[in-house]
Amino acid sequence: MAENTGVLGIITEEDVAVPMRDGTILRANVFRPDAPGRFPALLMRTPYGKAKGGFARHVRAGYVVVTQDTRGRYASEGDYIVFTVEDTGDAEDGYDSVEWLAQQPYCNGKVGTFGASYNAWMQWKLAKLRPPHLVAMCAYTIPVEIGGVDGWGAFRPGRRVKWWMTTIAPDLRKREGLPPPHTGEEARQIWDEIEQGSWLHFLPWIELPDYLPEQLAKYARDWLKNLNRPAWKFDEAWKEIEVPNLDFSGYFDHCNESMRHLAGMQQNARTELAREQTKLIIGPYNHGGFGKRKFGDIDFGPQAEFDLQGIIIRWFDRWLKGIDNGVDREPPVRYFVMGSGKWKSAATWPPEGMSEKTYYLSSDGRAKPVEESGLLTLEEPGEEPPDQYTYDPKDPCPTLWTTALFTLPSDRRKLEYRSDILYYRTPPLEEEVEVVGYPEVVLYASSSAPDTDFFARLVDEDPEGIALEVCYGMVRARHRNSLDREDLLTPGQVEEFRIKLGATACRFQKGHRIRLEITSSDFPNHDRNHNTGRNDLEDTELVSAEQKVFHAAEYPSRLIVRVDA
Repeated sequence: MAENTGVLGIITEEDVAVPMRDGTILRANVFRPDAPGRFPALLMRTPYGKAKGGFARHVRAGYVVVTQDTRGRYASEGDYIVFTVEDTGDAEDGYDSVEWLAQQPYCNGKVGTFGASYNAWMQWKLAKLRPPHLVAMCAYTIPVEIGGVDGWGAFRPGRRVKWWMTTIAPDLRKREGLPPPHTGEEARQIWDEIEQGSWLHFLPWIELPDYLPEQLAKYARDWLKNLNRPAWKFDEAWKEIEVPNLDFSGYFDHCNESMRHLAGMQQNARTELAREQTKLIIGPYNHGGFGKRKFGDIDFGPQAEFDLQGIIIRWFDRWLKGIDNGVDREPPVRYFVMGSGKWKSAATWPPEGMSEKTYYLSSDGRAKPVEESGLLTLEEPGEEPPDQYTYDPKDPCPTLWTTALFTLPSDRRKLEYRSDILYYRTPPLEEEVEVVGYPEVVLYASSSAPDTDFFARLVDEDPEGIALEVCYGMVRARHRNSLDREDLLTPGQVEEFRIKLGATACRFQKGHRIRLEITSSDFPNHDRNHNTGRNDLEDTELVSAEQKVFHAAEYPSRLIVRVDA
């Protein structure tokens, strides 16, 4: 039943039935202008519980907004299938929902889709089927493949376990007749106040699904057994997509592999419109913090702020209303440069035309604590002793984030008390250095263990302020050559590890130092390598490893960056 909410002429309809091709009924909330005529429509499909409001700005801009519970979630019928397998049925449900919406008497037949993360995943799935009335997308912050969230051959319990327990499980517990918690709010309170510590230190991980409702547990078990299996295959979907997409991504977002969609669409999309008009906006944001300037104590300045919803509405004004607002003439990429407070434009990501710069690791065998750090130098090393540290998985290097368990920009000074981090720094810079794209570390190292991890972090060290983590990467030794195979280490043997760091754009100011940190853990952002060579998800034994990092003429460990003038 339609209801006029009295809020500036917005009509709300709740739990509207949307029939799917197999007869399953999905439920949606509809928000539309209280005015005659037909309007373009925006669809958000979500497994997180459809919104009951919050779209007044979109409706006042002349759009119908529809939020829908996806199959098997909340008010919708059917069985929920987690996105860890390829065929979930969400592509077909999305197609049917777009076409249903286009036929409603309040819609003019032009439909756009919008939403972040899992809601963005829903859009990519349906877009490859090319529903005739889909005109444009705003699918943001979802990687090309599930490995972009839980990648590197490692499990990321900090995000994933809390997501299972507090976001996905409660509604399924209710559906299966299990005891509470039945809502996300109840589950998060229990997690935050009581059970977080026990679940994050749970071992072995392979048994954790036993504590989840079965409709989730069966997919969680399969996921843990097949961490590196591609399930999304959006790299194959691009060639089927005909409409342009607007994406937002953040340097500190655990889903920032979303940036890969741009080049994929530019090179492979089905139409010239989709290839040339897909856009990407990148900045110093985490998952959900787009357009904010401040995260905790770290402030990126007023230039980092932007009006997320305003940009989204402007995007749809161009493609669903045909308003000549200049969106189609703007460059494909806008990215924020940390350290300078400036926005730059590019034709693709990463930007082309950068020059390469190499910094070599050097020390006298003492690269810790930070006051006695090794060097990052432009000169190739001679004969030098290796640096070493002990990695104890019972005492892993802790992740710097809040109890919300979202990746964040962090001040690495907080961990300088640790004895399991090696430091390599440039002297105070005599001129500015702007690093853009994906830095890489070539690390020559050995371990006393048959398997272990190495993490590399690029840090902007302000002598009068913080040591800002710029980006990081890791390698699980057994997967150093490929995620598709396992090559265990020979203990004590020096190996080359290539560590690709995450995306960034950072201008290191004069007087700052470029700092590289090497360690072997980041828990609970990543699961601990047990150093046994056995399956860490099934094994409970934790063994310490003696790690050595080499930097010599024979073993030129180095940091490779792309720099802009």
